[in-house]
Amino acid sequence: MSAPAPSAAAPVLAVRDLAKSFGGVHAVQGVSFTVEAGRMVALIGPNGAGKTTCFNMLGGQLRPDRGEIALKGRSIAGLRPREIWRLGVGRTFQITATFSSMTVRENVQMALISDAGGIWSPFRAARAQHAAAAEALLAQVGMLEQAERACGVLAYGDLKRVELAVALANRPGLLLMDEPTAGMAPRERVALMALTARIASETGIAVLFTEHDMDVVFAHADRVIVLDRGRLLAEGPAEAIRQDPQVRAVYLGSGTVSGGH
Repeated sequence: MSAPAPSAAAPVLAVRDLAKSFGGVHAVQGVSFTVEAGRMVALIGPNGAGKTTCFNMLGGQLRPDRGEIALKGRSIAGLRPREIWRLGVGRTFQITATFSSMTVRENVQMALISDAGGIWSPFRAARAQHAAAAEALLAQVGMLEQAERACGVLAYGDLKRVELAVALANRPGLLLMDEPTAGMAPRERVALMALTARIASETGIAVLFTEHDMDVVFAHADRVIVLDRGRLLAEGPAEAIRQDPQVRAVYLGSGTVSGGH
């Protein structure tokens, strides 16, 4: 059976020859890849492979030493995180960051206020602004029924859903998810990534995520990128990566590539 013809559409994210060193440590060395609209792409590798450095260059926390990062054809390499966010890049982090004393709805409304260029003031209640848009986002992530609860009392899995709603507030074309299932129970991991995959498919958002749980990777990634010691080791469909001898050698003894934890 012949392979499907490649899509003519330009990728949402195109990374070419990306590199970053810290002194004599070459954290990322000449990495290139793309992420297409509506696709879930996993970026994996052993500790020290360069995943976090790569992610932080994409998000603007680090400036590349060389290379190109293009978002829908526009260069974003070296821009500040705020500028990249305004161009349509959402991000979730390994540790959730919400306002614990505010309600679920108010947390999302704060993100919407920021996206609209508004300035929050204690004299103007956040709950009075963008209420309908906040409700739509909460419905999208399955948190509308908990809209009036304070984030500080939520279960961790629910906090992750709120964080996802916040990340979607700027209507991103690209969503970066750094260890999205860290600290979650197995059932919660499956539910969160299935939700993210559905949103990506329905809205056309491109998703790039890092993940240590290979069950999550192989269950939800359309494509997998493998880094090792800062270099691109392999890239391709999940099943091909699972069977790749070089990838198996990198993870030798861990059991992760064969689907374990």
